[in-house]
Amino acid sequence: MTQESALFQTYARYPLAFVKGEGSLLWDAEGNQYLDFMSGLAVTNLGHAPKKIADKLKEQIDTLWHTSNLFIVPKQEEAAKKLAEVAQADAVFFCNSGAEANEAAIKLARRYFQKVKGEERYEIVTLGKSFHGRTLATLTATGQDKVKEGFLPLPAGFVTVPPHDIQAIEDAINERTAAVMIEMVQAEGGVYPLDQTYAKQIEQLCRDKGVLLIVDEVQTGMGRAGDWFAHHRYGIKPDIFTVAKGVASGFPAGAMLGRAYLKEAFTAGSHASTFGGTPLASSAIIATIETMEEDNLPQRAAEMGELLMGKLRERLNGNPFVKSVRGLGLLIGIECAEPIGELVLEGQKRGLLFVPAGPNVIRLLPNLYVTEDEIEQAVSIVASLIEEKVPTPDPTHAQA
Repeated sequence: MTQESALFQTYARYPLAFVKGEGSLLWDAEGNQYLDFMSGLAVTNLGHAPKKIADKLKEQIDTLWHTSNLFIVPKQEEAAKKLAEVAQADAVFFCNSGAEANEAAIKLARRYFQKVKGEERYEIVTLGKSFHGRTLATLTATGQDKVKEGFLPLPAGFVTVPPHDIQAIEDAINERTAAVMIEMVQAEGGVYPLDQTYAKQIEQLCRDKGVLLIVDEVQTGMGRAGDWFAHHRYGIKPDIFTVAKGVASGFPAGAMLGRAYLKEAFTAGSHASTFGGTPLASSAIIATIETMEEDNLPQRAAEMGELLMGKLRERLNGNPFVKSVRGLGLLIGIECAEPIGELVLEGQKRGLLFVPAGPNVIRLLPNLYVTEDEIEQAVSIVASLIEEKVPTPDPTHAQA
């Protein structure tokens, strides 16, 4: 008889348990090998157990784990400097997760207006289909009702509008608005990259209306989208942006980044995180950034993403089950005509791991070192799963 788990059952888990990982590969307890095209949900951007990060962590474990943010943490200062440089930001606040980073962004926007500007602004405008986290504030900011069920009453101060409707954002901005909060790619919502023109319109609207622009880069940051941050590819400059997932290659870490003029809002005692920027977390962040710089991984992600998307489109062209192949960098979605839960399970049986983004979208998130051979293997398996479900019509036969 299987012993009952002591865990709260908040996860609908797949029946797999992994015991070892290396690069793009995972092994379960029975020794079965899997090609990982989900990267722990865009976390293991450098692959599993990257040696440089492991070496830095081992070195730090033998030296110092934790003091407190009541003291100067030299490694944290170094990590902040490196992250600010590659992110093109001026100030960093370290925390432990994406939800915490987004909470910090919301708090900073409100406090900037209320304490620095002397204006009672607190509302945040967000987009439908967005996902910003699981805390009460960030799930309220999320533009998906499913994450809000059973958590009433929700905090006040959030307004959600339909995506790709600039007039809806303009209509939502009023004397209470502090910020507009967006994702450059709505990853959890179905892998929807924002239209370039629309993104620029949002930026300009925020400038014209005197409100802050927050960009949630929890999933798209750290090279995933083909640049250090997705908003770099769009050529926009947010006031505040966030990152987590890939920032420490699997070690729990997150960060909220902002412009210099916002430092005045986050003064001593205004916000805190016990475990934010510990020597251990900071060592992993430093090693991650150094590795990415040495191997030019953001550019590699852009190139390999184009290769992966091109091969998917070529192989799946004309298949009626596939509605769209879209994405940015190595964050790619295949929108299908029906739910794809069974395809995920069948893919696992064939040794490929991928994850849904909503009921009908296959989401592919390989690590940034993914090889051409691994891409070929993944495309072959995904395409076979789809073609077995709904065959692609033979164009020669159709013409006949």
